[in-house]
Amino acid sequence: MKKITTISIFIAVVTLLISCKKYLNTDQYFKDRMTLDKSFNNEKYIEEWLANSFSYITEINADVASKGYEPFNFGDDMYYGDRDGAYDPQNANSLNYNKFSLGNYHEGDVQSWAKCFQGIRSASIFIQNIDQSTVIDAVKKADYKAQARFLRAYCYWLLLRKYGPVPILPDDGVDYTDSYADLALPRNSYEQCAEYIGKEMALAARDLPQNRGQLAIARPTKGAALATRAKVFLYAASPLMNGGKLSMDYKTQLVDDKGTPLLSLTYDEQKWARAAAAAKDVMQLGVYSLFVSPYKSSGTITHPATIAPPYNAAYSDKPWPEGWADIDPFDSYRALFDGEVPASSNPELIFTRGQNQSSEGINVMVAHQLPRIASGWNTHGLTLKQCDAYYMSDGADVPGKGMEYGGGDGSQRVGGFVTDQDVTSGKYKPLASGVSLQFANREPRFYASVAYNGSVWHLTNESQVNNREKQVFYYRGSGNGYTNTMFWLRTGIGVMKYVNPQDTYENGNLSKVVPKYEPAIRYADILLAYAESLNELNGSYSIPSWDSSAVYTIARDVDEMRKGIRPVRIRAGVPDYAGTIYTSSAQLRTAIKRERQIELMGEQQRYYDLRRWEDAATELTLPIYGYNTLMTATQRDLFHQPVAAFALQSTFASKMYFWPIAIDELRRDARLTQNPGWQTYK
Repeated sequence: MKKITTISIFIAVVTLLISCKKYLNTDQYFKDRMTLDKSFNNEKYIEEWLANSFSYITEINADVASKGYEPFNFGDDMYYGDRDGAYDPQNANSLNYNKFSLGNYHEGDVQSWAKCFQGIRSASIFIQNIDQSTVIDAVKKADYKAQARFLRAYCYWLLLRKYGPVPILPDDGVDYTDSYADLALPRNSYEQCAEYIGKEMALAARDLPQNRGQLAIARPTKGAALATRAKVFLYAASPLMNGGKLSMDYKTQLVDDKGTPLLSLTYDEQKWARAAAAAKDVMQLGVYSLFVSPYKSSGTITHPATIAPPYNAAYSDKPWPEGWADIDPFDSYRALFDGEVPASSNPELIFTRGQNQSSEGINVMVAHQLPRIASGWNTHGLTLKQCDAYYMSDGADVPGKGMEYGGGDGSQRVGGFVTDQDVTSGKYKPLASGVSLQFANREPRFYASVAYNGSVWHLTNESQVNNREKQVFYYRGSGNGYTNTMFWLRTGIGVMKYVNPQDTYENGNLSKVVPKYEPAIRYADILLAYAESLNELNGSYSIPSWDSSAVYTIARDVDEMRKGIRPVRIRAGVPDYAGTIYTSSAQLRTAIKRERQIELMGEQQRYYDLRRWEDAATELTLPIYGYNTLMTATQRDLFHQPVAAFALQSTFASKMYFWPIAIDELRRDARLTQNPGWQTYK
């Protein structure tokens, strides 16, 4: 069998199987016809090849970015109010998927499918040839090879999460003398894809280091490989992929070219045990912990003294991690995302691509969150559903939660507003005067994430002193409220998460937005995945660790589930769930889903969570509610009465479980099948 032996042949095969020639711009060192032998015996070329391979999981393949690359960072929790032409309508749940999948949404960029397979090809060539190198030592060679293996498996993970099951290409290359028809590959099943990624990540983990320095922070570690493996197994255990009944009609239509279903039609509980064991593998490394900021008895305007949660005998007098006596819950969460904590100093960050990736990085997202006083776009906001998901400071629900959907506990929303006297006495910290009491006494993550009506934006990097420390209202006519332009929040609720006190977009200058590290995988995600997986078990299972050095006994154990949930809630300054919730798998399932909605908001988790849980058909068809943005400041009571957001739409069809595969890809591979409900070329 004749294998790929030169870069030029490699490009030809990729062109045949993957994408159009206009997308195949390789690194400058590989444009000529140099042999693989020469490429892998020059350390500079080796490093450039590996760096080029990792470039395929940036931009459109980032985990967290602004809407130009990741509109699905905006689910039923967030929305955007601009880009009306490319995003019609503005909420991502109603997005024209064909436009997005085909790459027509952002300056003609190559679509995600093609870039992932280019990354897979590039990494595979690297893996096959790095051992022949004589210019690097064995330790570096093993690390480089493991990085490439991680990259290849991560590309498959991105494809699996977006498109569902995909063809797994032969690791040892293809015979380029075969006919076009013989080169065609069918889609593997979801289970086969998950098993392959899990195996590859375990292999990569063997040679990846536990930690990397600041200069190599965007390269994978052992924990990154094992954490990705845990996420893959979590998805594979979830209802959409594991015998769930709500999507059964869809699953019977999602088949390969022989008519074989690609998603499991029968339930296998052991998949949850496998997911729990994979999450435990990450926990057992002993490398990661939740980031916490220390308690502050005094502070500044931008970093105020700690606002202690209401007294709780179980937590208020105990130091972290048993309690919150010595930490600042608000700053512990805010600093994770606002660029204040370097990635190398953040024990919670498992994998990141680095700071402000591409032209649609988190810094661009922040520019769209900032108010008009800071020259921000003032168009990225939160839904009322998300706003109400946050708990009160004592762990109770916000009064009136869910009443717009005919639910809730019958309580009414709180009336009244903060007075100047309240501010002087510190009664409703951190609220300023004129703010609705609906936003009073909320949990710290609320204040770190939500730009409620009347929030104070620090904007300390504004050149004009009088533009700093600005209280921003979203009443009609306020300058940030309803307007005939695009620059207004459709629900009257903004986004504070990722915003640093110094941030401003003054004069359209992105350099005035503090760089942020992409939180691709956080330890909090793994902890919650561990608890979620254990909660679904009825039996007990013996599951080997990733390296077979131990065997875990995996079962639904309350103490073990608390290990996943308690740290997240204590860090957030809210009490752990009552014992009655832990004893009920149904109640705990609901609680964990809500915890993920809060803790991981704006990290592109909610979009995929709702689909894997089979909750999308319910949650994404509910009308989007917000505040009454047509009301002026003189009608502030009416403003704070929830109404359906007339400018935002919601919808869900079963075809939206997975993205459509581009028509050109279907033409190139005769055995490739389209996802149900989407157009084929035939």
